[in-house]
Amino acid sequence: METKLLKANEESIDLAIKLLKQGEVVGVPTETVYGLAGDCSNPSAIKKIFEAKGRPMDNPLIVHISNLKMLKGIVSQISTDAKTLAHHFWPGPLTIIMPKGDKVCSESCAGLDSVGVRMPENEIARRIIEKSNVAFSAPSANLSGKPSPTNAQDVFNDMKGRIPLIIDGGECINGVESTVISVLNDTPIILRPGVITKEDIENVLHKPVSIAKGVTELVDDNKKVLSPGMKYKHYSPNAKIVIVKSSLEKFVKFVNSKQNEDGIFAMCFDGEEKNLKVKFVTYGKLEDEKAQAHNLFSCLRHFDELGAKIVYARCPKKEGISLAVYNRLIRSAGFDIIEL
Repeated sequence: METKLLKANEESIDLAIKLLKQGEVVGVPTETVYGLAGDCSNPSAIKKIFEAKGRPMDNPLIVHISNLKMLKGIVSQISTDAKTLAHHFWPGPLTIIMPKGDKVCSESCAGLDSVGVRMPENEIARRIIEKSNVAFSAPSANLSGKPSPTNAQDVFNDMKGRIPLIIDGGECINGVESTVISVLNDTPIILRPGVITKEDIENVLHKPVSIAKGVTELVDDNKKVLSPGMKYKHYSPNAKIVIVKSSLEKFVKFVNSKQNEDGIFAMCFDGEEKNLKVKFVTYGKLEDEKAQAHNLFSCLRHFDELGAKIVYARCPKKEGISLAVYNRLIRSAGFDIIEL
């Protein structure tokens, strides 16, 4: 299959719409990461998404809409909490888990009776949905298990020959996938953290919000999950990622002790590299959680370009947006953590 990589314009958007209506899969930009879009009502299109990624079929997809009217049939019920969250955070990087409607095929939801829905902030993605009237399911546009792509070239590197079209809409603003929250019960629960934080949501709902254990702990591969990003090893480059929980002083001493080993790299915060004796990549200042989120996946991909074999990564915080960074990094590392 020939894969076209086209700049976003009316012509390429019209082509994307044509392909979506034909049941094909298209790489599209969003404000979080690039996604693989397919008609959420078309089982054949959804199967093509899973095949292109090499993604396990029990890992549900998120449905993307462009307006609230599209929720009819996609979900069967909209709770008060869901309405409040949609009003405050849509369009934007928040996925809301609600009871599934008849318009979404079972394959998109991995056989679950719930569905995750969001309204992307990215104008290109919304225009494709609006003009086509096709609500599309879309996971991140990478090979399963690899770091999510935040630019079109990374999508092309993973998806060349697998999908017919990638729309180049530039660099993604956020750099990590959407926050996923379930409102199926009275107490909302965050299943995947993102740039919309627990505190942001509690301030809007005026009630406590819990965080699923699977956000920071390993989930059994045999367990059903309501959200993508909760099972399996994710976001991993070819290099082995090892998280190091320690002070900066101990981190530098530990990593420098590996300097004579082949392919050793450090991943640290901006300004921490001055005493390192190994090669390194920085991913934002310690206190700049937005920069860490924006840079994380591109840094992980960069290690493969540099020929890294083992990467020792400074551990981010577990609060605010940094919780999203920590969540992605521990899965990238396969929960391989060293505490000094």
